[in-house]
Amino acid sequence: MNTINYGPMLNAYPDSLGGTLGDAVDFLKNQQAKGAFSSFYILPSMFHTDLDRGFSVIDYGINGEIAQKEDLEALQQMHVDLKLDFILNHLSVQSPQFQDLLEKGEASEYRDFFIDWNKFWAGCGDLNEEGVLVPRQEYIKDMFFRKPGLPVLVVEFADGSKKPYWNTFYQQVDVDENGKKHYLGQMDLNIKSPLVLDFYKQTLAALAGYGAKIVRLDAFAYAPKEVGSKNFLNDPGTWEFLQQITDMAKPYGVALLPEIHASYEEGTYRTIAEKGYMVYDFFLPGLVLDAFEQQSGEKLASWANEILEKNMRTVNMLGCHDGIPLLDLKGLLSEERIQGLIDTLVKRGGFVKDLHGAKNVYYQVNATYYSALGEDDRRMLLARAIQLFMPGKPQVWYLDLFAGKNDYAAMERAGAGGHKEINRTNLSKEDMAAGLEKPVVQKQLELLKMRATYPVFGPDAQITVTWAGSKLSFTWENAGQKALLDADFSNDAFTISITDAVSGSELYRMEQ
Repeated sequence: MNTINYGPMLNAYPDSLGGTLGDAVDFLKNQQAKGAFSSFYILPSMFHTDLDRGFSVIDYGINGEIAQKEDLEALQQMHVDLKLDFILNHLSVQSPQFQDLLEKGEASEYRDFFIDWNKFWAGCGDLNEEGVLVPRQEYIKDMFFRKPGLPVLVVEFADGSKKPYWNTFYQQVDVDENGKKHYLGQMDLNIKSPLVLDFYKQTLAALAGYGAKIVRLDAFAYAPKEVGSKNFLNDPGTWEFLQQITDMAKPYGVALLPEIHASYEEGTYRTIAEKGYMVYDFFLPGLVLDAFEQQSGEKLASWANEILEKNMRTVNMLGCHDGIPLLDLKGLLSEERIQGLIDTLVKRGGFVKDLHGAKNVYYQVNATYYSALGEDDRRMLLARAIQLFMPGKPQVWYLDLFAGKNDYAAMERAGAGGHKEINRTNLSKEDMAAGLEKPVVQKQLELLKMRATYPVFGPDAQITVTWAGSKLSFTWENAGQKALLDADFSNDAFTISITDAVSGSELYRMEQ
């Protein structure tokens, strides 16, 4: 993977493990966790942000309340590299650029930094009573809007005038006791602006300076916009834009991980791989759950073998800060099988999120992976073992590691739209200490150390994947070693062994 190591990657918010990034660093130094992770995907609330728990960036400086430069230096000294987010599509209303625009209007140097909705659609429709241009149907029939209505935020300038700006994702408008409006929102960037391109270059330099070896390109497929084209994954605009970012990133030696949710049948993952990028394996979480429910290794083996045959470089996962992907499974599993999986996860307390309120357009189930597995320790451990034997770089959500259960109280506290908080519980130091006493946590850490330590799991390994009924087997051969996982979905049993390829002596073993 270029400069990317294949070792396990922890995934957490900077305040997920103890309250600060420093506490997370201490966890990685802890004897029980030491050596389990060679990478850390820190979510973007490490930066100055407001909405969407980090994905509405004010600026990419470090948020001193929960992280310090010394924490990043400590990770580098531990040889733990970083995966960091670059949110290409938008910046916060609170960003210096948008605040300058609000204050100075047309006199601002950032007047073209964001997308003036009416200017973008000039001549393509008529103004409504709020002064927002409504494009004619012929122009927006292929558009993909993430929420009901037009994706705009109408803001008021210092001189009292108003203007709508493109706002694909979250927004919030509050009115104070004096009647003044205060805005929060993720404002779409105008990628044709030279200042935006300069901002992109500066951000990539900053992320590399923090220790990033992988940069996840969040929401990048929404960024290229053209009248008459789709506003998500338009072709060729999306790929031309991705190449621009790739050229900018080259001097910094970072690998790019484009983040796109699209169904398997659309084949977008193949296009990404063919263009030489790493593929985010959003298929694995659902396929593992399906394998347990169907007691069959067929679909998992088929997907693993496709990765190998096409020589794809993947970053895989079970749980994450978002939900368990389901849209992605279309084409891999039948509609009936996906719906059955949804029904099972909902019965186990999961929350179904539909896209922009549309009926029967499922997107994801919000749940911890442990709860999605029925809060079953044997299944959690087998799921982790399978992930670690899949080709690619394994990414581990902190709450899965600690066998975290659905947090309904957090959902309730968050109110409307707070469904994702079900799987984002911050663990106190006491929570972590108690969790480290659980066998399911200890055994996961043991498996992660195995994956990180034995050279058989190197990037040049020969990997073989076979299945027969409820049984699934992975074999890795590399560096004079052979690693074998035999799993059985009929009783959630598995055996892992690592042997010396020459002497046949056993170097490692785990059974359940």
